[in-house]
Amino acid sequence: MIVFDASTLILIAKADLLDLFLTSINVPVAIPREVEKECCSSKKALDAIIIQKALDESRIEVFTLRNRRLVAKLRTDFSLGRGEAEAIALGLDENAQIVGIDDKNGIDACKVLGIAFTTAVGTLIRSREKGLLEKPDAIAKLALLAKYGRYKHSIIEDARLKLEAKP
Repeated sequence: MIVFDASTLILIAKADLLDLFLTSINVPVAIPREVEKECCSSKKALDAIIIQKALDESRIEVFTLRNRRLVAKLRTDFSLGRGEAEAIALGLDENAQIVGIDDKNGIDACKVLGIAFTTAVGTLIRSREKGLLEKPDAIAKLALLAKYGRYKHSIIEDARLKLEAKP
């Protein structure tokens, strides 16, 4: 199982990577209820519509967490928002293969807890490595991630080099 937090899911939707990602994997994708709310409840932006469509088609499954104590502990220990804490807790509860998270504190929590993680940029790089994207498309999607994400310039430049390195 792959679990996403809201920021990563929104970013890959904004970069037009979500459908490509979902069709290229053979493992279930899940989000906690709070992430569904953060992504889809209040806005009708294009990313929210894309994510809601994936939910409606059961390409992403929504889980309700029962271990509220773990969520509260993660929020306190790592200064996480509710969505990030629920995503990490779901990853732990379901023994997820990977957690998609772009929040710095969430990434730090994954490192401390020994949880494999990726970011929206990491998802883009992996898609290019798997041959799912041609170089120009990958570079264009990186530009969207740079526009919508809160990435350091060095992260974007490192990603650009990796995307351009593959023939």
